Amino acid sequence: MSGEWHSEVVTSRPFFDDPPPAMPAALPVPPRIRDGGAAPARWAMSFVRGRQEDAAWVRPSLIGLLGVAALLYLWDLGASGWANAFYSAAVQAGSTSWKAFFFGSFDSSSFITVDKSPAALWVMDLSARLFGVNAWSILVPQALEGVATVGFTYLTVRRWFSPAAALIAGATVALTPVAALMFRFDNPDALLVLLLTIATYATVRAIEAGKTKWLVLAATLVGFAFLTKMLQAFLVVPAFGLVYLLAAPVSLRRRIAQLGIAAATMVVASGWWVAVVQLTPAADRPYIGGSQNNSILNLIFGYNGLGRLTGNESGSVGGTGATGSMWGPTGILRLFNDSFGGQVSWLLPAALILLVAGLAFTLKRTRTDRTRAALLLWGSSLAVSALVFSLAAGIIHPYYTVALAPSIGALVGVGSVLLWSQRSRTWARGVLALTVGVTSVWSAILLERSPGFAPGLAIAVATLGVGAAIAILGIPFMHRAVVAGVVALAMAAAFAGPAAYTIDTALTTHSGAIPSAGPAVTADITGRGPGGLPGGFIGRGGGRGFPAARIRSG
Repeated sequence: MSGEWHSEVVTSRPFFDDPPPAMPAALPVPPRIRDGGAAPARWAMSFVRGRQEDAAWVRPSLIGLLGVAALLYLWDLGASGWANAFYSAAVQAGSTSWKAFFFGSFDSSSFITVDKSPAALWVMDLSARLFGVNAWSILVPQALEGVATVGFTYLTVRRWFSPAAALIAGATVALTPVAALMFRFDNPDALLVLLLTIATYATVRAIEAGKTKWLVLAATLVGFAFLTKMLQAFLVVPAFGLVYLLAAPVSLRRRIAQLGIAAATMVVASGWWVAVVQLTPAADRPYIGGSQNNSILNLIFGYNGLGRLTGNESGSVGGTGATGSMWGPTGILRLFNDSFGGQVSWLLPAALILLVAGLAFTLKRTRTDRTRAALLLWGSSLAVSALVFSLAAGIIHPYYTVALAPSIGALVGVGSVLLWSQRSRTWARGVLALTVGVTSVWSAILLERSPGFAPGLAIAVATLGVGAAIAILGIPFMHRAVVAGVVALAMAAAFAGPAAYTIDTALTTHSGAIPSAGPAVTADITGRGPGGLPGGFIGRGGGRGFPAARIRSG
């Protein structure tokens, strides 16, 4: 199995109170004693070395990647204090009352719940019960979920592809600015992204062998993701189902039956808590925050459901406006505007270019081809979520886009390494050059939206990227050392911009209901700042809160 750690099995003989009737001439000495404690040292070396078939640099690189992610997400974490005080108050309540814990109550008396299902609160509640209610006990679980997301992105890609592809995928997630924001904050998005990433790994395992157990695990994880942030969790379901139906190496009848079992599992995993809440008499539970009639179903399908798409959210803080929504203009370019662009779109053009090129390259392969299945799995997950975020007329905040980071990372990792393996072909070098050139120019545009941030970086990124793109076209005529230099320049141009924004995010305190990653950007042509809020721009590290009378988190 990819990513497994190998260690030697240490055996030892049992000790007896009395000596046995007959003693051998020489007792075998237990390995731990014979080697003077060398066995633990060998285990440590095995952990660092990784799989024997991998190059020596692979496992240290993975450890380094996870270390960088941990540093970004944990550094000075307590500086943000209570972060989103709305959820911190709910954690405090859940740490003192099991009733508040179960229902996700905003207060320890369980008068009203938060406007989300409580799975993300459960993790923070348990941490607060163990370590006390403080900024670190609330936020450290979020940071660790971020490190785990980077790790599972690596494992998912590594399952079918090279270590290089997996490392690029994981690095893309770690260096996505909105990921650094959400994995250092107490909103539900951190757990949502982790659960969906693990669910994608389980789906890959299911597609690989046609095993029902992996499909059931994926469905269970999606169900618990629903208990984290309701209907947003289901955006990946079409991708999981359709790609399994297409690529699993079992008969069509079996695939359909397995998907039916998975669907039933997902209903149970996502519905048990809903059923308990709905069947509990209103007098015995808190009011369902965000609902119009004290109904969890109203919250699921109204405020947190179709209302997010249509903008018809009765009693909400927003509504449809002249530009498409109070939350900013809708349209397929929304993820590239001033509000959303710097959060997640740095490598989005690259992911789309590589997705199209990869699908074209694998078009005529067999039904069960893994490369095409992976591209379809990650690509369709990205497409569905991106379209929903782009066209939603209801409440939408830029930080929701953290859900796109693993898909973007996987597509960039798989697509770039796939085309690199075909670099002897002119068309592959052309697509790689286009990808690097577009990425660097787009990064420069995003950097220029914050004129006072890192002066000169935009010009440097564009210059290096365009130069590397031109050089890629001539790779067949270059010495290996020169080729390595070109690759290094291309990687630097692609990651310098998002890395700068990510570091800025990690070094900035964040609070309020609508935080934003990276430095402040000027208002776009609609007169709206980050988050789609009218009136200039949101300053570093925070956003405008909602009126105190509303028990809403956004």
